[in-house]
Order: sequence, then structure tokens, then C-alpha cells
Amino acid sequence: MSTSYTCVLTIAGSDSGGGAGIQADIKSISANGGYAASVITASTAQNTQGVTDIHAIPVPHIIAQMKAIFDDISFSAVKIGMLHSSEVIEAVKETLSEYKIKNIVFDPVMIATSGDKLLNENAVESLKEFLPSVMLITPNIPEAELLAGHSIEIENMQESAKELGELYHTSVLLKGGHLKLSDTMTDVLYNYESKKITIIHNKTVETKNTHGTGCSLSSSIATYIGLGFCLEEACVKGCEYLNSAIDAGKDKVIGKGHGPVNHFSL
Repeated sequence: MSTSYTCVLTIAGSDSGGGAGIQADIKSISANGGYAASVITASTAQNTQGVTDIHAIPVPHIIAQMKAIFDDISFSAVKIGMLHSSEVIEAVKETLSEYKIKNIVFDPVMIATSGDKLLNENAVESLKEFLPSVMLITPNIPEAELLAGHSIEIENMQESAKELGELYHTSVLLKGGHLKLSDTMTDVLYNYESKKITIIHNKTVETKNTHGTGCSLSSSIATYIGLGFCLEEACVKGCEYLNSAIDAGKDKVIGKGHGPVNHFSL
């Protein structure tokens, strides 16, 4: 008797250090029960200490990657990571639309850990125009502040998640990792379709091994959506998975900088 995989596609950049980007996505999708395929948008020279070089993949080749797999494989969900230019954003948007791809989870990577913007103004505007086309966005606090145009604190997280959802016509998982105020981590989900807010709590894990957490979370959520869980269930399970992976990798030593989470801790 023939069976099929739950196929999940990641569209993102490659991290040569293996902790984030495509590599983290593939590990996260696999650990949560999906079959991972990938479209690489950029290649980075990167390790646990930082990025030393970025090579952008030509837009026609990005489109060719997408068409090759969409012509052959059916996907239950798609996760999108960093799209580094307005040209790449438009190409990805148009190709997803052409193939009528649904269940898109977009981690809008816009700001580096240093606080520097990773996208120019044209790319930011293109990204904003793309957001209504996706099912869920998963911004961290600095990214959400850029999208909302104001500061966000723990007190206005729920209001801000709803504001972003209504502004960009998509569901929002607002991640509270930058607001480490207690031993509890708080994330807020606003479901644009149902208008429901879900508060997700997990324990705060003290560790420097947090490289690739955003990639790993969005990929796990996409996988759970692909497996048939509703949006709320997928986000809760994804957050629980990431918290478990951070905890399992908190004392691991790899490289000289910020290590990855332990993706296969389940």
C-alpha cells in the first residue's frame, strides 16, 4: 500500500555553520515529522560568531528552483525566511501565486541581532505588500516594531499583535523573546480569521545557544500546519518544540559563539 510524506518547503538562505536558515529549517521540519525540500535564496559564509560574506542567488535561478519542485511535488505547507531584495520578494510572491500555494508561514527576517536593518526601504515596502498573501507571520519584537511603527512592550503585545494582523490582513505570532522580564517566555498569537488571541507561555531558558531559533520555530509551525493541526494548535506545539530544543541544547558547546538549539531533542 502506497503512502505519502507530509512535504514542507523552506524558502530561505543557507547558513554554512548549520545553525540557522535552510539548515535549521530542514532539521526542524524533519524533527517534527515532515519531509523537507528547499529553495535557496542566498548563500552565506557564516559560523557561530557571525556572517562574513553573503552571495545572492540570481532571481531566475530562485524561480527555477521553485518551478522544478512545484511541477513535481505537492506541499502541505511552505515556510519563508529571509528574502533579501524587492526583486526576490516579488519573484517568490508571483511564483507562489502562480502555483496557488497555500499554508504559507513567513518569518520576516528584517533586522540583525546587532539591530541593523537587513533590508533597504524598497525591500521593506515590497515585504509589507507580500504579507496579506500569507497565512501567518512570525515577527520578533524589533521586526514587529518596524512593521507597526511604534515600540512594543509586554503590556501592549496583545494589542500590537491584533494591530499588525488587521493592518496586513494576516495572522500574527508575535514572539516575546526580546522581552525577557521573568522566568516565563510569552508569545502572542492573533488569528486574523477568527479574531481570536491566544497567549502562549513557556519557561525561559538561560543559554547563549539561541542561533536559528526564529527559523526553527517558523519551520516547526509550518510542519504542524501541514500535518493538519489548526493554527492555534500548530503555534502552541511549535513553541513547545522550540522551548524543548533550546533547553536540550543549552549546555552544548559548538564553535566559539552562539550555538544552535538541539533540533532532535524530542
